[in-house]
Amino acid sequence: MNPNPVPNLTTRQAARRLGLSPRTLEKWRVEGNGPPFYKIGRRVAYLEADLVEWLRGRRRRSTSEQSA
Repeated sequence: MNPNPVPNLTTRQAARRLGLSPRTLEKWRVEGNGPPFYKIGRRVAYLEADLVEWLRGRRRRSTSEQSA
């Protein structure tokens, strides 16, 4: 495993992995929600590991459970 992974997923690729639309990820970036992302010049990129960690943090056992 690379100790210094390079963020290489585009918004479209990240959205596909999360089952979301790219527009949803764009909106969440503006609102400060969603998975962490990197801004490299004008390009936005995501790390696969960040997406997995973000998803794990959203795991719930019931619909009434509060987010952490």
